[in-house]
Amino acid sequence: MIDQNDLVYVAGHRGMVGSALLRCLRSRGYGRLLTRTRDELDLLDQAAVHAFLAEHRPHYVFIAAARVGGIEANRSRPAEFLSENLQIAANLIEGAHRAGIQRLMFLGSNCIYPRECVQPMPESALLTGPLEPTNEAYAIAKIAGLKLAEAHQRQHGRDYVTVLPASLYGPNDNYTPGQSHVLPALLRRAHEARERGDAELVVWGSGTPRREFLYVDDLAQACVMLAETGYTGGPLNIGCGADLSIRELAEAVVETVGFEGRLVFDASKPDGMPRKLLDSARVRALGWRPTVSLRDGLQRAYECAPWRTTDTVAMP
Repeated sequence: MIDQNDLVYVAGHRGMVGSALLRCLRSRGYGRLLTRTRDELDLLDQAAVHAFLAEHRPHYVFIAAARVGGIEANRSRPAEFLSENLQIAANLIEGAHRAGIQRLMFLGSNCIYPRECVQPMPESALLTGPLEPTNEAYAIAKIAGLKLAEAHQRQHGRDYVTVLPASLYGPNDNYTPGQSHVLPALLRRAHEARERGDAELVVWGSGTPRREFLYVDDLAQACVMLAETGYTGGPLNIGCGADLSIRELAEAVVETVGFEGRLVFDASKPDGMPRKLLDSARVRALGWRPTVSLRDGLQRAYECAPWRTTDTVAMP
């Protein structure tokens, strides 16, 4: 369990999830928050990470740091995604144990479920089938982090837990072309198409895959709640409980942005997993509920996009 007097380390505090965790913790009165930029602490440097954790020994560690990207980034740079995410997870989890840190939360991903998975996906479905090839490298690294946390639970009695969020979006998302996930990519491309006055917007894939989207601040509220109540169970799904097709998402995005052209779907591009809907019954039974609808979340994400403001961290 944690409270406002504890020293809390957020790894990856400049990213979408890490910055949301900081906003949540600050709003709840936490004043002892430990962060480091990449220039200050390279999470790929095992010795530096272990020394940092041994020196500060935070009461709780949130691991939100990761190399992330959409289908094209994962497909074109699998070695980078596998190697860097393995190193980040291993350095922080092992370093926390060696420093005597009892409590830690590892941020996993919904992509670690089998490609052809029962829907909605329960936590019990992990490792029951082959992974989606386009994000296999990233998924394997996240599975390794999850299993390393579990191993320290079993062998050393550590309270190291893993949460598995739905597809996330919100402030401080990655909008870089060729690297971003589907929702921020659509927001940026729809905005640019509107600005140019284009007649059409091309969307990768057939438009039929279904995805579940969760506003990142809702995830942060769930994570902090679990830390405060002392959750020590197995991997936990965190999703909103509803999904929609990529076509429906694209339609919602162009409505938000105000693009009036037509949508064209390029079926020659990869679709990824057919469907990713999490079974979040367990976290709901613990008292958490999402509060931001997709319509409101899209509007918030668009309003704080980097081409509209330079102060995304302050976005509530």
